[in-house]
Amino acid sequence: MKARAREILRVERLSKTFGGRVPACSAVSFSLRQGEVLGIVGESGSGKSTLLRCLAGRIQPDEGKVLIASDDHIIDLWTMDEASREQFLPTTVSLIHQNPRDGLRLDISAGGNIAEPLMAAGGRHYGSLRTTALEWLQKVDIEKRRIDDLPEIFSGGMQQRLQIARGLATHPRLVLMDEPTGGLDVSVQAKLLDLLRSLVRELGIAVVVVTHDIGVARLLADRLMVMQRGRVIEEGLTDQVLDDPHHAYTQLLVSSVLQG
Repeated sequence: MKARAREILRVERLSKTFGGRVPACSAVSFSLRQGEVLGIVGESGSGKSTLLRCLAGRIQPDEGKVLIASDDHIIDLWTMDEASREQFLPTTVSLIHQNPRDGLRLDISAGGNIAEPLMAAGGRHYGSLRTTALEWLQKVDIEKRRIDDLPEIFSGGMQQRLQIARGLATHPRLVLMDEPTGGLDVSVQAKLLDLLRSLVRELGIAVVVVTHDIGVARLLADRLMVMQRGRVIEEGLTDQVLDDPHHAYTQLLVSSVLQG
């Protein structure tokens, strides 16, 4: 019998409010296993991006727990002191931004962008770092001859692929993606989704992908969570949620795609 994949992330009743009365996130709970992709969908203001930033260590929740698997135990992200959290996160959790320019160093080469997090994780040998950078350029379908080029001269699709290489080179356990195909042409989106699917299979990483695009969620996510006004209103296997939505809001999201 095949062993069940290890749980990588568990979120327990996470809540966050920004000043006003309507919470950005309200008592959100879920878990995620190795090799699994969870899609989070909802319109702007539903709380999905706030949730992602709480998981990434960028925003501290008001209540709840973010539990992440370490080598031999479970880390409670928001009970760690700041120094320990800053040491833990870079090699364990990777955040892929919607705008790749937010996740890249535009003033250093493509190879340098991949090598920088490896160096932060302890890599020191120049030859090994450059070899790894070349391998990752190949994985994300960027020509090896571009290793010394600055990312600012790359196309948007190439910048996004480079950001993915930078984010995955340290082999994090958990990858968080915020609208990873947003702003890209349809043909570029399709290639990027193919790349992401193959890397998830190859590396066995756990992925949370936030998107407003139902098509992206269907192609990439194993399970789907629908958010509205900070709350999870429906969740389940992606095809089940999209083919037989129970909540009226989910029905509206799906029907808007079909009508489009």
